[in-house]
Amino acid sequence: MGIVIAVISGKGGVGKTTSTANVGLGIALKNKKCVVVDFDIGQRNLDMILGLENRVVYDMVQVMDGEVSLKQALIKSKMSPNLHFLAASQTKDKSILDSQKILKLVTDLKAEYDFVILDAPAGIESGYEHTIEFADRALVIVNPEVSSIRDADRAIGILDSKSQKVKDGGEVLKYLIINRINPRMVQSGEMLSSEDILDILNIPLIGKIPEDQGIIDASNQGKPVVLDSNSPSGRAYKRVAARLCGEEVALENIESPEKGFMQKMKGIFQ
Repeated sequence: MGIVIAVISGKGGVGKTTSTANVGLGIALKNKKCVVVDFDIGQRNLDMILGLENRVVYDMVQVMDGEVSLKQALIKSKMSPNLHFLAASQTKDKSILDSQKILKLVTDLKAEYDFVILDAPAGIESGYEHTIEFADRALVIVNPEVSSIRDADRAIGILDSKSQKVKDGGEVLKYLIINRINPRMVQSGEMLSSEDILDILNIPLIGKIPEDQGIIDASNQGKPVVLDSNSPSGRAYKRVAARLCGEEVALENIESPEKGFMQKMKGIFQ
């Protein structure tokens, strides 16, 4: 049986859907079978980042309502045969979600895939609660700013009280991804450091993603940045995927700005 991972943030605009696409494809490139599911009913975006918006015919609600089969609705990625995508409905709202139907969908996907990654909607309302309901693990995406950390903390609180695994006496394992890190702003105190964030949230860190214009360019092209070996954020997402697949990959220190030439020369003679 596969592992169900909910990707959560607590607020919008922190790069949650971008992280879902890149981590999912990164796992698929590790020769693992992976499916990413867009749970943001009425606000579908994951298909565009994956470059699959023109291939969506059926959505997850139609599968759960029995109108079409799961096989009919799943879309194979253009970048890897190991990655599939299941779209959110754009014509329904979050009230359509039903726990028993979601459980069947998730169970069917776990039987076919090594990883089932669910992209949660922004906020902490019913759509979010349904996304985390049957999760085994969670990726918590934050930016190094107070409002993002505060909202993520609230989302973690709901996860730790309302997921089925917790109700059954277990625990949903949580991992932190800090997104859009600007080393110079961290050094100047304009952004929170990873140590500050870890002190507040107290969950294991699985990845640091640097601020990178390449992410926007890749998203606009429908080609996840994890495919670009020259992109620092792409390489960072590859490392996150490797860690989720059980590989031991050291965390890089990307928060220290690179020294200029004269600083380096001075350092040699100190």
